[in-house]
Amino acid sequence: MGKLAVRALRVVLVMVLTGTVFVQALMVWALVSGSDPEDGSLPLTPLRVITILGIGTAQVALVCVWRLVTMVRGGTVFSHAAFRYVDVIIGAIVAAALVWFAVTALNAPGQRDDPGVTLIMGGIGLAILGVALIVLVLRMLLAQAVARDVEAAEMQAELDEVV
Repeated sequence: MGKLAVRALRVVLVMVLTGTVFVQALMVWALVSGSDPEDGSLPLTPLRVITILGIGTAQVALVCVWRLVTMVRGGTVFSHAAFRYVDVIIGAIVAAALVWFAVTALNAPGQRDDPGVTLIMGGIGLAILGVALIVLVLRMLLAQAVARDVEAAEMQAELDEVV
């Protein structure tokens, strides 16, 4: 991975992380100060709490991606240490899906006249879980690459002994 690509990705990660922290801080302030009264159309307090948690799942994934990019840049991504970051990313995506299902359940009573919205929101939750499955498959590919790397190192050691 080139230096330019790594720098560009890090800039994007910092911008997104900064933006999410800002939005989270505003939402926490709105919760604590009570400055935004509910108008009765939706229960805003639970939605805010769920949104803060959802943003948190994205932040966890961003930090893990940062760590993986650091490992790629250092040439150590094909090691067992990378698995914990990938596992945390998978967990964060699953948590985000659960948060989305909570939003769907909270929104569903207001959609009695149009249940299609709830079905679409449920479908989005399933799509989020699908992303977790894709990352799981990529984790399996990483496991194969790590196994091949270990095998190559063992064969190189045997070859060095022979020579």
